[in-house]
Amino acid sequence: MLNFGIWWPVLGALVICLWPIEMDGKRLRQVALAFAIAAGVWSLVLASQFALDNTGMQFEFYLPWIEPLGLSYSLGVDGISLPLVVLNTVLTAIAIYSSAEKRDRPRFYYALLLILSGAVTGAFLVQNFLLFFLFYELELIPLYLLIAIWGGQKRGYAATKFLIYTAISGALVLASCFGLAWLSNSFNFDYANLANNVLPIGQQVILLVLLLVGFGIKIPLVPLHTWLPDAHVEASTPISVLLAGVLLKLGTYGILRFGLGLFPDAWQLLGPWLAIWAVISVLYGSFNAIAQTDMKKMVAYSSIGHMGFVLLALAAATPLSTVAAIMQMVTHGLISAMLFLLVGVVYAKTGTRDINVLKGLLNPERGLPIIGSLMIIGVMASAGTPGMAGFISEFVVFRSSFAVFPAQTLLSMLGTALTAVYFLLLVNRAFFGRLAPEVQHLPRVDWHDRIPAIVLAVLVVVFGVLPNWLTRWSETSAIAMFPAHDGKSMALIDRSQQALNPAATSLALELPALESPAP
Repeated sequence: MLNFGIWWPVLGALVICLWPIEMDGKRLRQVALAFAIAAGVWSLVLASQFALDNTGMQFEFYLPWIEPLGLSYSLGVDGISLPLVVLNTVLTAIAIYSSAEKRDRPRFYYALLLILSGAVTGAFLVQNFLLFFLFYELELIPLYLLIAIWGGQKRGYAATKFLIYTAISGALVLASCFGLAWLSNSFNFDYANLANNVLPIGQQVILLVLLLVGFGIKIPLVPLHTWLPDAHVEASTPISVLLAGVLLKLGTYGILRFGLGLFPDAWQLLGPWLAIWAVISVLYGSFNAIAQTDMKKMVAYSSIGHMGFVLLALAAATPLSTVAAIMQMVTHGLISAMLFLLVGVVYAKTGTRDINVLKGLLNPERGLPIIGSLMIIGVMASAGTPGMAGFISEFVVFRSSFAVFPAQTLLSMLGTALTAVYFLLLVNRAFFGRLAPEVQHLPRVDWHDRIPAIVLAVLVVVFGVLPNWLTRWSETSAIAMFPAHDGKSMALIDRSQQALNPAATSLALELPALESPAP
């Protein structure tokens, strides 16, 4: 069953490239969208058949491949990877739907999007470290081409910078992978086998540092982040949606699965430093977002800050903080995708993203009132307004990490306040006031431009009101990562669900067993 999610998009890419009948951009987009929607339906069916009380991998598939190298085609899904697989399929369909009908080389464009989707799904599903590396590198090629061919004026520079950074990231991940096999004297890269290896703490620290730097480039964390603003600014809107919504999560997923999962002892030693690193990323990203006048670059820097929240939760290394990290990954993916979509519409209709030029776009007659209203919803969700998904995920991140790293958590909470500041600047300057003369008589915005953002806005509100719809998939898998916690952990997470209900009278959580790091 899992093979469908990986190879169905690849099949779609082959159909688009090799179909003998000439098709225009509109028809090619419809074909690509049909394949993407089918993959999305598959992911929902997968979720519906997922056993919530199963602590191990589900729907496993194993096929020996290159045994002398320890490489096997091993697939499996658990509560850590399932939400990200669904997120990837949903955002891929949205990215294809949002793509312009008139586009140069449309066959190549849609084929690359589908290959990218299959590669990312594969990275989330594989249970062999070396095979994960292959999928991790495979997504690099289509994304590079999507930026280099269909990007902005400086697309060559941005794509090359992305390629260099990501290549270094892959080299560090591969070095840690081979180092683990060499030091453990077991060239079997299956995750279950690697998890049973016990190395001296010094060796664990070295290998974990390699992973953290490698995946830190992908997330990206400060100071490994400089490729991201350039890539976002030059990438087209659909590519920015996928880049911020899904591809950055390969880094945090890798840290969770292979960093915390394989080196728990070294993680406890480096945890305080990781929390400090998270604080630096949160504050640096937030202050840089305040300084921007380009709407797209502002949203890009906000991603750096919000991904720092994920690292903070992972640093705490408790079941609740692990659930919080997965929540933050998913909600950030939805919110950032929504914001990039709306910025793309504003740019397409006005010809600028400069908030010093744009004014009064909420004007009901000559502006972009519906787009402006959706933008307000998006920035409120990103700033952690109660009742929206951003608030729920950030609250659980702070609540779970405070017991372990109180000082770092308090400093990271400033990032939420700063998010409100820079997005208030964006909304106030671009959408309120009298409509600027430079952008009057704007082209009409049809429903094709609105529907993707509306869908994401609905999801953001639904997950904010009903957070258990999101967290229930990850609870059992998160607890299973920490064997020292007893069976009461599940009941305590259930209590946290009740406390997160907006109708609850108090948000105070009494979760000592969940908040204490595993020994």
